[in-house]
Amino acid sequence: MTQGELLKTTALTQTHRDLGAKMVPFAGYDMPVLYTNLILEHHAVRNSVGVFDVSHMGEVFVTGAKAYDFVQFLTSNDVSVLTDGKVQYSCMPNNEGGIVDDLLVYRYSTEKYMLVINASNIDKDLAWMHQINQNFGAEINNQSDNFSLLAVQGPNAIKAIQKITETQLSPIPYYAFTEGKIAGCDAIISNTGYTGAGGFELYVANNDALTVWNAVFEAGQEFDIIPCGLGARDTLRLEKGFCLYGHDIDDSTSPIEAGLGWITKFNHPFNHSDFHLAIKENKPTKKLVGFVLEDRGIPRQHYPICSADGTVIGEVTSGTMSPTLGKAIGMGYVPAALSAAGSEIYVEVRGKLLKSVVTKLPFLA
Repeated sequence: MTQGELLKTTALTQTHRDLGAKMVPFAGYDMPVLYTNLILEHHAVRNSVGVFDVSHMGEVFVTGAKAYDFVQFLTSNDVSVLTDGKVQYSCMPNNEGGIVDDLLVYRYSTEKYMLVINASNIDKDLAWMHQINQNFGAEINNQSDNFSLLAVQGPNAIKAIQKITETQLSPIPYYAFTEGKIAGCDAIISNTGYTGAGGFELYVANNDALTVWNAVFEAGQEFDIIPCGLGARDTLRLEKGFCLYGHDIDDSTSPIEAGLGWITKFNHPFNHSDFHLAIKENKPTKKLVGFVLEDRGIPRQHYPICSADGTVIGEVTSGTMSPTLGKAIGMGYVPAALSAAGSEIYVEVRGKLLKSVVTKLPFLA
């Protein structure tokens, strides 16, 4: 059996191949990394509209009388502020001071939530949820294999989607969702996305994925809609300073160190909350920062971050050439003393120290 046969597919994998996408293994799936040109796909989303197949993401429903108590303890953000139809970005702290995963929490009611988790972490996350749930008794139902997810992103996304749904999209606030029909198919319609360009994410049954995909592209023709791969999704999220699990956050990083204090609320106990509160109160010794290279080069994950004398003080967690800014940008952990905007750091690229300057996130407002 070949590696390709071992990879999971989405309901749209053959469609991507037919479109000539470059397919790569990602989180155990055969996924499109680009179709024609990463820069073109990036600009399409920033300036108009593009579509990503992110069906590899996991969807886990938590229901029952103990659903609220369970999710409130499982996640670092404050679920009590959610009302029906609202979405919250959060993370699941582990027992070692790090993060099991970052996720979206969808509230249907106090007794029903949908947790949207990263594809590479589905098995790990489920095991963790069941471990935490031993003290609660909520009902956990993994529906990841039954959903397809299209991220229709960009300023013209709403105009394209509105053509194929009777659900009024403009009243749906950012980080809110509703249920309706897209191209006649049942869908969860969510004003979310990880590009910072606006748009909606559409959760549909696998059998309806191609119907909705085709309808979205027909509706978006006048806006020069194009399919986009994971490459553009990465450059888009990095310009906005959004963390990527396995790069900028992982099992060993605290959300406080990662600049995610805004999703770490200490007005309620959550798993290992005392540990992270102590980091906040004592001030973190290292911080995740954004930086812009002043010298020519591109920072990549794991490249050393150094002081002026070449002493290694950290490493790059994410880096790219920003298509929008035309500058090389990156993120990485550095000592707190060098985390202020304007601080000079150096990225080692092929044995050379490239001068970089710490900047406030996001790179792109």
